Amino acid sequence: MRIDINNDWLWTDSFSEEMVKPSFGGGSGMKSVRLPHTVSMTPLNFFDEHIYQMESCYRKILDVPAEWEGKVVLLTFDAVAHEAEVFCNGESVAKHSCGYTAFTVDLTSRLNYGAENVIAVRCDSREDLNIPPFGFVIDYMTYGGIYREVHIDVREKSYIRDVYASAGMDGNVRIKTEIEGEGELSAKITDAKSGGTVYEGACDADSVIKVEGVKLWSVDDPNLYELTVTLRSGAGEDTYSTRIGFRDAVFSTDGFYLNGGKIKIRGLNRHQCWPYVGYAMPESMQRLDADILKNELGVNAVRTSHYPQSQHFIDRCDELGLLVFTEIPGWQNIGDNAWKEQAVTNTREMVTQYRNHPSIILWGVRINESVDCDELYEKTNKAAHELDPVRQTSGVRYLKKSSLLEDVYAYNDFSHSGSNPGCEPKKNVTSDMNKPFLISEYNGHMYPTKAFDDELHRQEHALRHCNVLDSVMANEDIAGSFGWCMFDYNTHKDFGSGDRVCYHGVTDMFRNPKLAAAVYASQNKDLDPVLEISSSMDIGEHPAGNRGEVYILTNCDSVKMYKNDVFIKEYTHAGAKYKNMLCPPILIDDFIGDQMKEREGFTDRQNKIVKDALNFSAIYGMDNMPAGMKLTMAEAMVRYKMKFDDAYMLFGKYIGNWGGQSTQFKFEGIRDGKVVKTVIKSAMTKLAVRLDVSSAELVEGATYDVSSVRISVTDEYGNVMPFYNRQAALEVTGDIELIGPALADINGGMGGVYVRSTGKEGKGRLKVTFPDPGLAAEADFTVRLA
Repeated sequence: MRIDINNDWLWTDSFSEEMVKPSFGGGSGMKSVRLPHTVSMTPLNFFDEHIYQMESCYRKILDVPAEWEGKVVLLTFDAVAHEAEVFCNGESVAKHSCGYTAFTVDLTSRLNYGAENVIAVRCDSREDLNIPPFGFVIDYMTYGGIYREVHIDVREKSYIRDVYASAGMDGNVRIKTEIEGEGELSAKITDAKSGGTVYEGACDADSVIKVEGVKLWSVDDPNLYELTVTLRSGAGEDTYSTRIGFRDAVFSTDGFYLNGGKIKIRGLNRHQCWPYVGYAMPESMQRLDADILKNELGVNAVRTSHYPQSQHFIDRCDELGLLVFTEIPGWQNIGDNAWKEQAVTNTREMVTQYRNHPSIILWGVRINESVDCDELYEKTNKAAHELDPVRQTSGVRYLKKSSLLEDVYAYNDFSHSGSNPGCEPKKNVTSDMNKPFLISEYNGHMYPTKAFDDELHRQEHALRHCNVLDSVMANEDIAGSFGWCMFDYNTHKDFGSGDRVCYHGVTDMFRNPKLAAAVYASQNKDLDPVLEISSSMDIGEHPAGNRGEVYILTNCDSVKMYKNDVFIKEYTHAGAKYKNMLCPPILIDDFIGDQMKEREGFTDRQNKIVKDALNFSAIYGMDNMPAGMKLTMAEAMVRYKMKFDDAYMLFGKYIGNWGGQSTQFKFEGIRDGKVVKTVIKSAMTKLAVRLDVSSAELVEGATYDVSSVRISVTDEYGNVMPFYNRQAALEVTGDIELIGPALADINGGMGGVYVRSTGKEGKGRLKVTFPDPGLAAEADFTVRLA
């Protein structure tokens, strides 16, 4: 029997030994909180780590029924940042020194049955702890609190402690069961979708069973099965259930193979943080990030930088077919012997707690970007291989030719600076060409980009991601890459911008997409139509009014371009300068089409000469015209008796619009001969608000539920206004509440807000109001009890 205990905790931002005693003043001075909980609500930016560094105390009154006596009572914390000491009725019963893994406390002999019991937790979120990742600087905030859920298991005296299941594409499942006590074991496997039983029978503590006709787990078709192991003893029956997937995932010298087929990994790095609450978000928000990665950004993999993340997030990766590279906590620093032993313990906890997830394809058993330390990494590799003999190990490094104890060489390749190759070849980096090779980070700090940066900066950011992706695709012996990173995040003073934010993401902190997000989404043809234009088409955004290079980012078959409703050109991916991407960006090289033939009576030859020259001038400027093009223009002047004033007039008529009528550009994305998406770029005359609500229904289950509301200020055509930087007033009514302040910062035309349930069934409404007259939007929510 599992009981969630996330509600009715008391918390205070200090700690004393008196607080853990049952007699402590009824929780006097403590605040009632629900889990997940953060020890400090933070601003959006301009704060530092001192805001959450403290020793704090949590208390919970636990009514223990008399009928629990004779059972085993286990208390599990999914995560407490960063060191936790648990007390039961004033007595210390456990201490855990990792903020990113779960731990379980046996309360059986400590409880007063048929009475009230007091559970207290000393939570230490200070950064001077001698545990990973602490000891030196860290490029991310570490926050604090009981930030994941807590539950109690009431079990029989003979019970199942753990089940490890490894299922291959041949249908064989190895099941290793750890039991307390004794009894007879049996296993049942059901199809997670249909519920149909595919296997049922007796098993041993270490058994291999065969399942016929299995459906494999893959990135495109992530079939899952439910494994239930039952222990029958004189005391009763105990069960343990876990989801599994049948697949083979192997990194080889020439790349990554899933179920025998080669797949190029195209992923992003993810931190587990949000504005205002740091790490503390419930299941719905954890799952939403996986959905965004797979269904909005179109990637096939994620790295959980730089620590194990929520089981809810990994569960959703299992369901979506999103490959996961997860690793032990740490960032560059390696501490003393006690610190190293904790790193080994962290490895064991990570592998034990996450090894049944089919989405996890690689264990990271090195401290991120640390120097070689064979003494430590021999132990972490050994621990991972002993606990999971099937999966391979890796470790993220910034070093070339590093000591390689793991199975896969993972390298943070920040060599690309805009004009050079997107990545280094494998032979220049790895110390063993016979082992697999993976790029674990790229870009990031090399070109930080805000949503409100100028247009050319935002485009360069997107193109740098293209450059790396194209180079990785060209190198057959690189298994793939993980871009840095999914979204912007708060950081320490040593990193990021002056407001303590690392603007490294392809989305902002609220997961609103920057232009670079479309680079990733456009590489996945299974997504809904993607069509983004890298420019607003406003010439005032560009030096000398030259439009510069403008790109179409799309996963459509082709894109038709119109200017003031006149067809100009249909673009395809053929001939793009990026030769290896699935759907490379398309350079817009024609703003004229055949208009001069029709309106000026030009011949084909004259039209081509003049059009090429005018289009080149529009993009790069007249002064940069190459010699060959100048010669053809001279030919036009002689053969067709054209003058410079004629060219200037034609430029103004067909390219420029200085002082003229506003120009409208329309782009139509085509799939299978049909228009599936339209983008219009024109001068803004009216502002609008778009609210992207993750769920209009909040479900009160194990704890509170949260909905994400992404806010965009757009023109009348739905284009985000990148220089709209104002605040919006937020107001909620009904049975919901805001997370964070009542003012939302809109930066680069985008922002966000989170609302959560309050424990009651009912309805709620969010109203978002801007200082601009008439600019407002509303969202309605329903709250139900699970």
